[in-house]
Amino acid sequence: MTSTSLKSKLKDDLTEAIRARDELRSATLRLTLSAITKEEVSGTSARELSDDEVQKVIAKEAKKRREAAEAFTQGGRAEQAERERAEGVILDAYLPKQLSDEELGSIVAQAVEEAKAAGAEGQRAMGAVMKIVNPKVAGRAEGGRVAALVKQSLTAG
Repeated sequence: MTSTSLKSKLKDDLTEAIRARDELRSATLRLTLSAITKEEVSGTSARELSDDEVQKVIAKEAKKRREAAEAFTQGGRAEQAERERAEGVILDAYLPKQLSDEELGSIVAQAVEEAKAAGAEGQRAMGAVMKIVNPKVAGRAEGGRVAALVKQSLTAG
C-alpha cells in the first residue's frame, strides 16, 4: 500500500509541528489526519485515499473551521473564533489557491454566455451554468459561493 504524497506531507508536517511544540499546528494536523483515516475506513473496505480525495477532506475540515469561527464570533466568543480561524489558515495552505472574486466572476460570466448560447434560460440555465463552472473551479471555490454568483449573474443578465 503506497501512501499518497499529500497525506505523507501532512504526516511529516505533523511530526515537525510536534518537535517544534507548535500546539495549534499539531492539533490541527492531528484532527485532519484522523478525518482522513476515518474516510479511509468508512464504506465496505478500507482503502487509501487519492490526493484529490485527501484534498476534499482537508477542504471539508477547513470549511468546518470557518463555520465554527463564524458561530463563535456571533456567540461573542472571540478567543475560540480566533483559534478556529488560525486552524483554517493552517489547512488552507494544503489546498489549491482559492479563486479571487474577479477570477470566479469571469469564469461564471463566460459560462453564462456559453449556457445562453446553448439555449438555456431561466431556472434551467442555473443547472447548465453550474455544469460548466464546477469542473473549472473544482477545489478552488466553495459551492455556495459559486451558486450565489451564478444566480446573481443570471438575474442581472
